[in-house]
Amino acid sequence: MSRISDPAYVGEQYRDASNLNARIQLHARFSTNKYGWHRWVFDQLDLPPQCRILELGCGPGDLWLQNIHRQQEGWQLTLSDLLPGMVREAEGNLGRNQRQFTFLVINAQSIPFADQRFEVVIANHMLYHVPDRARALSEIQRVLRPGGHFYATTVGRDHLRELAELVHRFDPSLACSDVHSVEDFRLESGSAQLSEWFSDVVVRRYKDTLVVTEIEPLVEYVASGRDVSAEWRAGFAEAVKRELALCGGAIHITKDSGIFDARHVGEPRPPMCDHTTRVAHSNP
Repeated sequence: MSRISDPAYVGEQYRDASNLNARIQLHARFSTNKYGWHRWVFDQLDLPPQCRILELGCGPGDLWLQNIHRQQEGWQLTLSDLLPGMVREAEGNLGRNQRQFTFLVINAQSIPFADQRFEVVIANHMLYHVPDRARALSEIQRVLRPGGHFYATTVGRDHLRELAELVHRFDPSLACSDVHSVEDFRLESGSAQLSEWFSDVVVRRYKDTLVVTEIEPLVEYVASGRDVSAEWRAGFAEAVKRELALCGGAIHITKDSGIFDARHVGEPRPPMCDHTTRVAHSNP
């Protein structure tokens, strides 16, 4: 199991939105594509005027918060996350004024809804965190209606490559891509994994890059994913300062993100579940 799918690491990283927000801020400030990730993702969604939508790993609800004016009254949205802190963040951001939202703590490996409950299921940058991805995909297919869409966003192998190399040069004890592995769910490997459960899989990439001109946001981004000392942070800040000088005041960092659109056509495969999971599935 890679670090990125280790439940202890995920629980520590996402007990609230603080680490995630540090990473979001870097992208918000220094991305060259100003259209915006969440707006682009929303553009890719084929959402009927009347439909039930489940988002797994909703985080603080940014996909819906940043597209609040584009939502329709006929949508019933269930926003869920494995971590209660994230669900509270999403509810705080969206729940007060949006009657169509329901907020739940859900493990994607055991989704507590009946078969064929949803027309759309969304997993935004979260499948690579799931230890048993086959079980999660089985569950997603089970709760999705025939003809429905499963949308899964993720990153490619070269995503933030230059940043990983900079960190590795500063601290060789950290692997150059310490959260990536062949087994993880990436743009290069996701189609094969999804095709085991869905009959029609399409991938679309979002064109973007980072041009970072300041030291502290990059230090905060890296530190948000690691337990590092004040001395480490200070040393890495000096490394970033030197890199900025070498690069003429701007560090260019590759971004490689995209979305899979997987359609569920035909009869569902038998679910991968034990007796305990079957009882949970009896809920409407």
